[in-house]
Amino acid sequence: MLMGAAGSKLEKALGDQFPEGERYFGLENFGNTCYCNSVLQALYFCVPFREQLLEYYANNKSAAEGEENLLTCLADLFTQISSQKKKTGVIAPKRFVQRVKKQNELFRSYMHQDAHEFLNFLLNELVDILEKEANAVKAPSPENSASNKIANGPTKPQANGFHKEPIVTWVHKCFQGILTNETKCLRCETVTARDETFFDLSLDIEQNSSITSCLKNFSSTETLNAEDKFFCDKCCSLQEAQKRMKIKKPPSILVIHLKRFKYIEQLGRYKKLAYRVVFPLELKLANTTDNSDMEYSLFGVVVHVGSGPNHGHYISLVKSHNHWLFFDDENVEMIDESAVQTFFGSAQEYSSNTDHGYILFYESIVRKS
Repeated sequence: MLMGAAGSKLEKALGDQFPEGERYFGLENFGNTCYCNSVLQALYFCVPFREQLLEYYANNKSAAEGEENLLTCLADLFTQISSQKKKTGVIAPKRFVQRVKKQNELFRSYMHQDAHEFLNFLLNELVDILEKEANAVKAPSPENSASNKIANGPTKPQANGFHKEPIVTWVHKCFQGILTNETKCLRCETVTARDETFFDLSLDIEQNSSITSCLKNFSSTETLNAEDKFFCDKCCSLQEAQKRMKIKKPPSILVIHLKRFKYIEQLGRYKKLAYRVVFPLELKLANTTDNSDMEYSLFGVVVHVGSGPNHGHYISLVKSHNHWLFFDDENVEMIDESAVQTFFGSAQEYSSNTDHGYILFYESIVRKS
């Protein structure tokens, strides 16, 4: 058996360094489900998320026999992996994939799917389920009706200064950050700030750049003039203004999506940008509102393999217990940390290397003082 051989090869490579209680399992591909497998591996090795999910499963075992949803299917899959007797092998995430397709027609076809769209759909779906469950527990009180919950996106205080606290689930605690959109009127200099939540940051990319420079561009000041003037409440008229986006509350797990697929007007279609974008193993997040540097460490990369947006393949690189692993559907291999830089992208327009980092997962580092 090839899979067994690959598994034992990984065990041999790690030898007595195989982490206690850890499991490294490949995931079977059902035709075109690499977009799903690559994201699932990154989430499985996002330890706070995995621990919460396993705890959820343990606490809701009896409920899991009731109504099946995306959360119960994912919790069941992660529990299945973590409780395997063998240290390595292959698991078929059949129930989970069937549930995804049942839930969202976007993922039903055999066409190439987008891993970032899938990650967004999954996290928002999990939040919806957890919020419904939290609301059901509080159900007797009419004030806690679903209409009061604040969805992902702009958080607007309600009229008369009455502000309903949104439900904060463990998915929010792992991934949610807050952005502040600051607009300064250039006539009266009043600054208007609007907060919005995010689960990931989608960054525009440039050739031969880095995550740090992409983040700088994300927070750079933009002038609103001509047709784009800003309506200033204080001046009661349209005015020239300066606008910038800053991170008000950095998330515990920072997910960065590199916008590698760009719509090209002249071509009338999307094109993949193979640009070289350096993503460091350790990242300092400097564009926060209080200017405090938050430090992060890279633990997962979803890689898009292929030259175009409508075809290709997804794999993932994951850091677990200081070892880097390469997950390609059923196959799991150990890789050297230095191999991570081969996924930055291509410095030349036409290159034979089509394996490019697409979604990056960083965990915050708490420095011991």
